[in-house]
Amino acid sequence: MKTFVKQLPVYGMMFLFALPGKLAGQQNKQGWKDLFDGKSLQGWKAVGGEAPYTIEDGAIVGRMTKGTPNSFLITEEEYGDFILELDIKLEGDQTNSGIQTRSHLDPNANRGRGRVYGRQVEVDPSARAWTGGIYDEARRGWLYPLDLNEQAKTAYKPEAFNRVRIEAIGDELKTWINGVPVAYVVDTVDAKGFIGLQVHSIPDALDGKKVYFKNIRIQTENLKPQTFPKDIYIVNLKPNNLSSAEKNAGVKLLFNGQNADGWRSVKGPAFPAKGWQIQDGEITVLRADGGESTNGGDIITKDKYAVFDLSFEFKLTPGANSGVKYFVTLKEKTAGSAIGLEYQVLDDEKHPDAKLGRDGNRTLASLYDLMTSNKDGRARRPIGEWNRGRIVVTADNKVTHYLNGIKMLTYERGSQAFKDLVAISKYKDWENFGEASSGHILLQDHGDNVSFRSIKIKAKK
Repeated sequence: MKTFVKQLPVYGMMFLFALPGKLAGQQNKQGWKDLFDGKSLQGWKAVGGEAPYTIEDGAIVGRMTKGTPNSFLITEEEYGDFILELDIKLEGDQTNSGIQTRSHLDPNANRGRGRVYGRQVEVDPSARAWTGGIYDEARRGWLYPLDLNEQAKTAYKPEAFNRVRIEAIGDELKTWINGVPVAYVVDTVDAKGFIGLQVHSIPDALDGKKVYFKNIRIQTENLKPQTFPKDIYIVNLKPNNLSSAEKNAGVKLLFNGQNADGWRSVKGPAFPAKGWQIQDGEITVLRADGGESTNGGDIITKDKYAVFDLSFEFKLTPGANSGVKYFVTLKEKTAGSAIGLEYQVLDDEKHPDAKLGRDGNRTLASLYDLMTSNKDGRARRPIGEWNRGRIVVTADNKVTHYLNGIKMLTYERGSQAFKDLVAISKYKDWENFGEASSGHILLQDHGDNVSFRSIKIKAKK
């Protein structure tokens, strides 16, 4: 690798000493330590791709380079709990970068240069505007896309230095961009690891574009986290768990991971005696014949809900079909599955229902038989892995479906557009379908093996 210090070329090993002035690693009275002294790359090393890192005017500069995979400048030291602040600027609006936190290196990948993996704070100047979101580099993909906090999309300032704050304390990772709270993830993966500065792989047309990093400082002791607004959604990856912040925001578990408290059969006041299993923190509808409600039958919450933010995780087996329904009233007295608005849970590739309906409106995360979900491939996890669903209903009857944090569709209950969709659907014969003032939450028995966990709700009275 070639780096430059005061415009002088340095080949091979990086400097093992700092030049006079501000020393990297030196702690000030407020407990901050500088990770970059503005003059040398002491304490850092390059891994991954071959994009060069230089120093210009007191900033680390990474130059985007065609034909090379993601490149990283990483700290030689690993960190557990910390608060990190730095300034970052990208050239152009089609580039990309990020800051790795508690990350690791697969030393054998990329022809021995290594491949970085771990949670990354995204820097995204494109129209998507997901800067400050959290991506798990080379591992689990998106954990916190900014569809979950759209108000924060305007925090990033293009072609300017942006102040990034990252708090990694215990199981919690929180981000701010220019003082604006952005993302909040609770996750047990990686208690410690290195910090890294990314130069993303690029199409040839972006060759030579630069990304600048400066004023990089860290606290590791006597950490004082900043408060996060209660109305910002929290992605909690700990199964069947409520963090203290979620509890303070009014979030409650609908499934405690241990028993069927709060749930009953659509057919009576008790939980089904067969067809459902609660084990290992999961509530599972067991495989039968693939028919609707022919084994244990659907289950519903004992309580009804009107305005709510519902989250759930689900795991499909190959070819499986199920659904999460809402505004279920049971007034229809159906013989099969109970009637309600449905967030479709389906193996799109192997279940024939995905080919029925209109324009794919029976595929995963669609509003079943009414509206087709976003086809963004990043939202879908492989069959057999856990996916995160979310349904948000506001006081003005706006409803939004999310899949793994990505917005899949939005509609308004009771609007003329909604009524028009109902009129050409299988629900056309049900009076005022989907317009009840409140209703139960339902997990569907469609005769296939599907598991659920981390079912939680924030509801307004």
